[in-house]
This record gives sequence, C-alpha cells and structure tokens, in this order.
Amino acid sequence: MVEILIQDTEQELAQTIKRNVWEAILDILNWGFHWGEGANHIKITVGTLLLVIFAFVATSYVLGLVRKLYTRNLNETDTHKFISVFKFIKYLSYVIVVFAVLSFSGVNVTPVLAASAALLVGVGLALQELFQDVLGGVFIMLDKSLQAGDIIEVEGKVGRVVDIRLRTTRAITRDDKVLIIPNHKFISDTVYNYTQNHKQTRETVSVGVAYGSDTTLVKTLLLKSLEKDSRISARPKPFVLFEDFGDSALMFSVNFFVTDSFTDPMVKSDIRFRIDQLFRENNISIPFPQRDVHLFTRPTQELPKTD
Repeated sequence: MVEILIQDTEQELAQTIKRNVWEAILDILNWGFHWGEGANHIKITVGTLLLVIFAFVATSYVLGLVRKLYTRNLNETDTHKFISVFKFIKYLSYVIVVFAVLSFSGVNVTPVLAASAALLVGVGLALQELFQDVLGGVFIMLDKSLQAGDIIEVEGKVGRVVDIRLRTTRAITRDDKVLIIPNHKFISDTVYNYTQNHKQTRETVSVGVAYGSDTTLVKTLLLKSLEKDSRISARPKPFVLFEDFGDSALMFSVNFFVTDSFTDPMVKSDIRFRIDQLFRENNISIPFPQRDVHLFTRPTQELPKTD
C-alpha cells in the first residue's frame, strides 16, 4: 500500500514538473513585443521568431537541393547563369516565406504590407537603375543574347565577357583591365557583339601608295603579307579592295578573317610590318600628305616723291 502511494506521488510530481516546465516554455515562447491597436495590432513573440528562423533554414535547404538537382547536368557557363538568376528567386522566396509564416502564426501582416508598399514605391524610384540592371541581367540570361567568352564593344571599348552577374557584367579589355558594365546598358544602348553568330570576324588593314605605282603588284604584295600567318583563316579567302583615289595616294585595303577578334590589333600590327618590308623591297612608296602651295605676288606701286 505504501509503495502504491509512493508511485502515485512520484507520478503526480513528475506530471506537475512536466506541466510547470511546459508552461514555462510557453511563457517564454509567448513573450514578445506588442504595438498598435485594433486592426493594426501587431504581436511578435519569441515563438514566432523561432518559427520564422526554422522556415528560413528549411527554405534555404530546399532551395539548395533544387539548385543542385537542376545544375548537376549543366555545363559551367549555364551553371553560372542559372545561379545568377537563382539568387533573385532565392531572395524573393525568403520574403514570401517570412510573410507567409508570420500570417500563419497569427501575426497581422496587413499594416506591414501597407507600410512596405509605400516604402517600396520610394525605394523603387530611388533605385530605379538598380532594378533595370537586375531585370537586364535576367533578360540576358534567358534570351542568351550575351554569353561568357563573347567579344563585345561598349562605348568604344572592346572586351571579352568573363562573368555575367545579376546586376553587372564583367569583361577583360585588350590591355588586361576589368570592364564592369551595368546590365541595363545591354537593353538601352547599342552594343556590338563580335561573336554572337560565330567566332570568325573580318578585319581590315588600309594603306595608301603613291600615284604611278603598279596597282597589280600592290595587290600581290598585300596578299603576300598575309601568308604563313596561322592566325588568319584560309576560308573565306583574303581579298584586296582598291578603295579610292585619295588626295595624296591610291587607297587600298586588305581584308582577312580571324577566329579571335580579341587579339586582332596584334595581327594587324604584324601585317603592317610585313607590308612595309615588302613595299621597301619592291620600291613601292607610301606617300605622306602633300599640298601644293602657290604664292602670287602683286607688284608694289611706287609712292610719289615729295620735295
């Protein structure tokens, strides 16, 4: 009998302790901040914050799993593009999840949304260009109008695209400097993409020769200057154009095709060296601008003599 009473007492004590602990936990979870009255009343508790943190972590885990599943069969370029777009989706998902959890836990998010709407209008006006950059980055990645490795020209500067991000695009210029381009430039401005259709581009070197030169020999020498240069494509064939009768020279251009337009200044420089050497060996002169100046003098009138 005594043992039964002791067991009952222990069970009641354990239940009492468990109930007191649970009530203490509930008190801690219900502790928080309250402000506003009536329909605008907002209550944020410790339990709500813990629930938001849990939802945030769970969402982050799910999004990370989705990213790994989607990018496992993509190449490196497409993976970087997807990650850039995915960052925008991730931030948007976090915002939606947080507000959904707050609403589900009984928090009145209407005042917050109303205040956020007014705030977002002001932020949107202040950060209009930033939003244009973000949208530009999304459009670039979706329609593939620009890809890593493309050779582009923006505001007279040529660069090779190395990275396309959500807000900016980075390119390496010919003098090995980083060119950071806001993505809205690719939507609002004219941008030359040398390699959008294919990597091969046509380049030109122009030269003038003196009047009276053998034009057939000039054409032969210009084509010879391209020989044995592995950087110049054999197909399509290079060709020479007799462009114009200039003021001081006969104007020619030799046209050729290269597969790496990023390094074409070096190719053109080497071609000019060879043209100068071939012209010297064959007595073809490159004239400098000349002008004929004719001076007309009037006879001076004699002044009347005075006594």
